[in-house]
Amino acid sequence: MVRRALALPSGRIAAGILAAIALLAILGPFLAPYDPLAGGAEILAGPSGAHWLGTDYLGRDVFSRLLDGSRVSVLGSVQVSLVALIAGVIPGILSVYLGPAFEWVTLRLADTLIALPFLVFAVAVTALLGNGIPQAMFTVGIMISPLFFRVSRAATLSVARSPYVEAALISGASIGWVVRKHVWVKVLPPVAVALANTAGVGFVVVSSLTFLGIGVQPPAPTWGGVLAADLGYLSFRPWAPLVPTALIMATVWACNLLADVIRDVSGPTFLLRRGRNVHSQSA
Repeated sequence: MVRRALALPSGRIAAGILAAIALLAILGPFLAPYDPLAGGAEILAGPSGAHWLGTDYLGRDVFSRLLDGSRVSVLGSVQVSLVALIAGVIPGILSVYLGPAFEWVTLRLADTLIALPFLVFAVAVTALLGNGIPQAMFTVGIMISPLFFRVSRAATLSVARSPYVEAALISGASIGWVVRKHVWVKVLPPVAVALANTAGVGFVVVSSLTFLGIGVQPPAPTWGGVLAADLGYLSFRPWAPLVPTALIMATVWACNLLADVIRDVSGPTFLLRRGRNVHSQSA
């Protein structure tokens, strides 16, 4: 699936953007030319050779704050995706095999989580557990997990009554072996699509919470926090929100584009077209 995705131009574009964002998160804090927390005498300065993106209302270098804040933003999105993946896929698959009682409980729990506004709930849990990105992102991941639950459950149901799966169970194969050998192959493509979409959603949530000052302790830099600081001084620096906004939009767009590519290359239409091409080449 990875090779098929990278074979498409849109797949290479999405992968290139996400790889650049990942490198920025890893190397950004080390590449920052200034201390992102240190103020200076030049307040609300415009772009220059010394400060490529100018300075904020405390004289801090905006470029350094964006580089240093990239790690928090990216790690928060990754945490949301992983928590949602684990909390949703495992119960979704097991709900098909562990009996009606477990199925009923997991379905009702998923319906309950869907009914809750996850952003508001994340704010409430953060207020109770402390102002930190891990607490907020764990909560958001749990709230988004019903998406993975439904996707994995639907994919599992499509193969759970297949003759080869029933034959494996009758012959004494364990549920774990059946899931690894037969079910997971069918579950992986839709889960990969959901994972890419969730990464984009997680990035929006991280940016939204940090924009509101939730999840981080000031003056720690984040892309959402830099954007919020810039909006307070638009009369002095009207162009300032463009760079953090562009970074957020590019990351979310690349995640959604990657989800579309994965869905295209794993769909029956792509596989049928590929089979026709192989047949025509062999002929």
